[in-house]
Amino acid sequence: GDIVRKPAKALAVAMVSFACSAVPSLAADDEATGKDLFAVITLHGFPCGEVVSVTTRAENDHVAACKDGNRYRVFLSAEGRVVVERA
Repeated sequence: GDIVRKPAKALAVAMVSFACSAVPSLAADDEATGKDLFAVITLHGFPCGEVVSVTTRAENDHVAACKDGNRYRVFLSAEGRVVVERA
Protein backbone atom coordinates (compact mmCIF):
# COMPACT_ATOMS: atom_id res chain seq x y z
CA GLY A 1 0.00 0.00 0.00
CA ASP A 2 1.34 3.34 1.15
CA ILE A 3 4.86 2.06 1.79
CA VAL A 4 5.34 1.41 -1.92
CA ARG A 5 3.71 4.64 -3.08
CA LYS A 6 5.54 7.08 -0.78
CA PRO A 7 9.06 6.60 -2.26
CA ALA A 8 7.66 6.82 -5.78
CA LYS A 9 5.75 9.97 -4.86
CA ALA A 10 8.88 11.48 -3.25
CA LEU A 11 10.90 10.69 -6.36
CA ALA A 12 8.27 12.28 -8.60
CA VAL A 13 8.15 15.42 -6.44
CA ALA A 14 11.95 15.72 -6.45
CA MET A 15 12.11 15.25 -10.22
CA VAL A 16 9.37 17.81 -10.86
CA SER A 17 11.01 20.28 -8.47
CA PHE A 18 14.36 19.80 -10.20
CA ALA A 19 12.90 20.01 -13.69
CA CYS A 20 10.95 23.18 -12.90
CA SER A 21 13.84 25.01 -11.26
CA ALA A 22 15.12 28.04 -13.12
CA VAL A 23 18.85 28.14 -13.78
CA PRO A 24 19.35 31.75 -12.54
CA SER A 25 17.91 30.90 -9.12
CA LEU A 26 20.01 27.72 -9.00
CA ALA A 27 23.19 29.60 -9.84
CA ALA A 28 22.41 32.21 -7.18
CA ASP A 29 21.93 29.61 -4.46
CA ASP A 30 24.53 26.84 -4.73
CA GLU A 31 23.58 25.36 -1.36
CA ALA A 32 19.95 24.83 -2.44
CA THR A 33 21.15 23.43 -5.78
CA GLY A 34 23.45 21.03 -3.98
CA LYS A 35 20.61 19.83 -1.76
CA ASP A 36 18.30 19.36 -4.76
CA LEU A 37 20.96 17.44 -6.68
CA PHE A 38 21.77 15.33 -3.62
CA ALA A 39 18.08 14.37 -3.36
CA VAL A 40 17.90 13.43 -7.04
CA ILE A 41 21.18 11.46 -6.92
CA THR A 42 20.09 9.59 -3.79
CA LEU A 43 16.63 8.83 -5.16
CA HIS A 44 18.28 7.34 -8.25
CA GLY A 45 20.16 4.96 -5.93
CA PHE A 46 23.67 6.40 -6.24
CA PRO A 47 26.00 6.93 -3.24
CA CYS A 48 27.00 10.52 -2.51
CA GLY A 49 27.11 11.46 1.18
CA GLU A 50 26.78 15.20 0.50
CA VAL A 51 27.16 17.44 -2.55
CA VAL A 52 30.16 19.70 -1.96
CA SER A 53 30.26 21.55 -5.29
CA VAL A 54 28.14 22.03 -8.39
CA THR A 55 29.24 22.94 -11.91
CA THR A 56 26.46 24.13 -14.22
CA ARG A 57 27.10 23.01 -17.79
CA ALA A 58 23.85 24.28 -19.32
CA GLU A 59 20.22 24.81 -18.41
CA ASN A 60 19.13 21.78 -16.33
CA ASP A 61 22.56 20.16 -16.79
CA HIS A 62 24.85 20.03 -13.75
CA VAL A 63 27.84 18.09 -12.49
CA ALA A 64 27.74 17.44 -8.74
CA ALA A 65 30.88 16.55 -6.78
CA CYS A 66 30.13 14.52 -3.66
CA LYS A 67 31.96 14.47 -0.35
CA ASP A 68 32.70 10.74 -0.85
CA GLY A 69 34.59 11.48 -4.09
CA ASN A 70 31.85 10.47 -6.54
CA ARG A 71 30.87 12.87 -9.33
CA TYR A 72 27.55 12.76 -11.16
CA ARG A 73 26.06 14.54 -14.13
CA VAL A 74 22.39 15.34 -13.50
CA PHE A 75 20.43 16.55 -16.53
CA LEU A 76 17.16 16.44 -18.41
CA SER A 77 17.03 14.06 -21.36
CA ALA A 78 15.48 15.04 -24.69
CA GLU A 79 12.33 13.27 -23.46
CA GLY A 80 12.23 15.51 -20.35
CA ARG A 81 13.35 12.82 -17.90
CA VAL A 82 15.87 13.47 -15.14
CA VAL A 83 19.01 11.42 -15.77
CA VAL A 84 21.86 10.77 -13.30
CA GLU A 85 25.10 9.31 -14.61
CA ARG A 86 28.61 8.99 -13.21
CA ALA A 87 30.84 11.80 -14.43
